[in-house]
Amino acid sequence: MITITDISARIAGRLLLDNASVTLPAGTKAGLVGRNGAGKSTLFRIITGDLGAESGSVSIPKNARIGQVAQEAPGTEDSLIEIVLSADRERAALLAESHTATDPHRIAEIQMRLVDIDAHSAEARAASILAGLGFDRDAQQRPASSFSGGWRMRVALASVLFAEPDLLLLDEPTNYLDLEGTLWLEDYVRRYPHTVIVISHDRDLLNNAVNSIIHLDQKKLTFYRGGYDQFERQKAEADELQMKAKAKNDAARKHLQSFIDRFKAKASKARQAQSRVKALERMGTVAAVIEDHVQPITFPEPEKQPASPIVAIQGGAVGYEPGKPILKSISLRIDNDDRIALLGSNGNGKSTFAKFIAGRLSAERGEIKLAPNLKIGFFAQHQLDDLVPTETPVEHVRRLTPTEPEAKVRARVAQMGLATEKMSTAAKDLSGGEKARLLMGLAAFHAPNLLILDEPTNHLDIDSRRALIEALNDYEGAVILISHDRHLIEATVDRLWLVNNGTVSNFEGDLEDYRNIVVSSGKKKDEKPEPGEEASSKADQRKANAGKRASLAPLKKKINEIESLTAKLEKQIQALDAELADPALYEKTPAKATEKARQRAEVAAKLTTAEEQWLELSTEYEDAMAG
Repeated sequence: MITITDISARIAGRLLLDNASVTLPAGTKAGLVGRNGAGKSTLFRIITGDLGAESGSVSIPKNARIGQVAQEAPGTEDSLIEIVLSADRERAALLAESHTATDPHRIAEIQMRLVDIDAHSAEARAASILAGLGFDRDAQQRPASSFSGGWRMRVALASVLFAEPDLLLLDEPTNYLDLEGTLWLEDYVRRYPHTVIVISHDRDLLNNAVNSIIHLDQKKLTFYRGGYDQFERQKAEADELQMKAKAKNDAARKHLQSFIDRFKAKASKARQAQSRVKALERMGTVAAVIEDHVQPITFPEPEKQPASPIVAIQGGAVGYEPGKPILKSISLRIDNDDRIALLGSNGNGKSTFAKFIAGRLSAERGEIKLAPNLKIGFFAQHQLDDLVPTETPVEHVRRLTPTEPEAKVRARVAQMGLATEKMSTAAKDLSGGEKARLLMGLAAFHAPNLLILDEPTNHLDIDSRRALIEALNDYEGAVILISHDRHLIEATVDRLWLVNNGTVSNFEGDLEDYRNIVVSSGKKKDEKPEPGEEASSKADQRKANAGKRASLAPLKKKINEIESLTAKLEKQIQALDAELADPALYEKTPAKATEKARQRAEVAAKLTTAEEQWLELSTEYEDAMAG
């Protein structure tokens, strides 16, 4: 069990955590959510001991190993498989000692311990993790120095996963993964045998890989059972209850204060007025629900949409070097109302295809026809570096419209979702999410007919991703989207194209079908199933799952019973809270108020016990279903 008690912490003088507390039972898979800048990464640093808290404590079981992705990506001449294997320090030390030990007893101890930690299957496990993150057998033997920074960060992630710490801390792990790697990681975290806390803005990861949510808001930590969708519902209900309690509390305080103001100067009423003052002090206040406003994102509508097809490719081939095409035999069309997501592992050519459509790369063979006067807007994450660091968003926009008045320039910046106070902030001082909003706005500035977005969500929090979904659904033009965010894809596109085997083709199926291909054992991530094989494997899988569900029915029944119990206990607590918020209870029957407070403590203790049991049984059920 991990217990965080009354933690307070400041960064650069700003209070991020204020007497925050939370308890996690062993084996919990928790998503840590909150606005960018709320202090999530700071909490991780406190847990690991890299940052001291002003007050409070973190209790972790003795000898528990904590693992997190290294800040520096490995760039040595060691092969990827060697780097990952070296992450298990105990195994590496035992193997080294096994070559020099001479005492028979010690040699026996070493060999027994190597068996205990399953050291002899280590290379296979390391290779499996690397393969899941996108490295084939040949790539695993190459030196880390031959890979770019993003791919090296995958190696750092593979290393911490292989070490299998008792507490695994993951801070935005999908930012350097493609959709295929994200799907694999989601499945891996769900199966992970120890405690996990993951900071993520990926809604599907938070729905499918974790069984609880820790919400960091207003400098406090609140624990919720279930995935992100359940968290949103529970929080909305709690906010509604709190607003009602505040309204009731405010009315009661106003009534008492009115009595005090009227009668405190009258001798005949002095005693009553004084008792009301004490009652007012005892009552306290109910905090208001503070809602953070998320700036919307707006894409300008095309003035005139050309007739379909707006893009037609016949026998196209494209690459970066003459005679060495990355993609070939492309024959596709894009209509003016298409919403297309590109699937395929990183390195297969998704960004190459996007640049080809955007006119950044020319066809090596074949032809590409664009509709007359077609305008294309193109956003790519690497372009964040193209912003002028010392220029403000207003100055970036003014360069595109030098003759427009200041008010109109600022209005265009506002459409990008940047708050007024950020309009005059230098680009280098904007957050990653604010830079992404600015760059998306610049890409769509001239009202394109086709908008191409290559990984637009890497720096956006969940609420900003929701704003992007709304903007794309309101946009009248065609869209091509590359993203590892499955929720974004499912909410905005209606066609899937697969980029693999050196070409681009239509994917027959939905995103769930693609997910099953990616995570299925024995399949390469970008391999298509043979004809008839997918239907057969799906039928077998459904049959197997039905058998598992039948055998696990008693366990599932127990989980459902606990869920019903927790719902009942939560309602009891809500009812008791409503009674305890009534000031008349303390005035007329203080003994009853004391009894109600005692009852609430008892019910809260029962709820905690039930929640811990629910987490334990749910994890057991999920592991059994996944096995």
